[in-house]
Amino acid sequence: MNGKVCIVTGANTGIGLETAAGLQRQGATVVLACRDRAKSDAALRDLESRGGPGQAVAMDLDLTSMKSIHAFADDFQSRYNRLDALVNNAGVMPGKRHTTVDGFEMVFGVNHLGHFLLTHRLLDLLKQSAPSRIVVVASTMHHRGRIAFDDLHSEKRYAPMGVYSNSKLANVMFTHALARRLDGTRVTANSLHPGVVATNIIRKQIADFPRWLHPLEKPVMAFMLTPEKGARTSVYLASSPEVNGTSGKYFVRCRPASASMRSLDQNAQERLWDVSERLTKLKG
Repeated sequence: MNGKVCIVTGANTGIGLETAAGLQRQGATVVLACRDRAKSDAALRDLESRGGPGQAVAMDLDLTSMKSIHAFADDFQSRYNRLDALVNNAGVMPGKRHTTVDGFEMVFGVNHLGHFLLTHRLLDLLKQSAPSRIVVVASTMHHRGRIAFDDLHSEKRYAPMGVYSNSKLANVMFTHALARRLDGTRVTANSLHPGVVATNIIRKQIADFPRWLHPLEKPVMAFMLTPEKGARTSVYLASSPEVNGTSGKYFVRCRPASASMRSLDQNAQERLWDVSERLTKLKG
């Protein structure tokens, strides 16, 4: 990865931070694309303390704002003339329904639409840098997801786990549709399940449980993967020569796995693509 440039969204903590660390250890320049500058600066200090031949840089990116996404893409392309790997890692799962700056339901807006727009804004540079890679951090929860095209923003019903599962299904569907469009460009797109990882998303979910269940946090977290182990498949897909040319696949533990039948429905993929283009104003 010497001389290569990578972006990892949500890289100031958890799986994202460990993904950045893994790529930096291999010599890459890693851009931490995060909303919270104080946390990004802390992550940079952490990465610096670990050493390694690569380097890490923080850049501001708020996936709840299309304006911020456009500003990030413009800024990145003014600084760098190549992009070898884009790791769409950031994700949210709030306990209550919120909306983004642009009026999207927060989970669908960040986990899917924000990364959809970011990927499109960087796609020309990825093609110019080919062979290059797009890695989408999804979840095994996508097997439980359903895309309700009549309620994409969960206005009729909001259940945190269900909305999160739906967004992860959108991630996998997007990856399949993107890989199809990238055929012949030498830009690959793959999605993955990182495992059940002890991250801040899990901690926040436990915090929303009744108070008498809070003592379960430590024993529950103890059975989960560490963020470092959870990042292994992301690092593998972003850097390993073993997956050169592999595209449109869903991975678990660094191996191809079966994605859900719903995620493989090309008609639904194309419908989601079309509505995502319109919502992000990529198409009128």
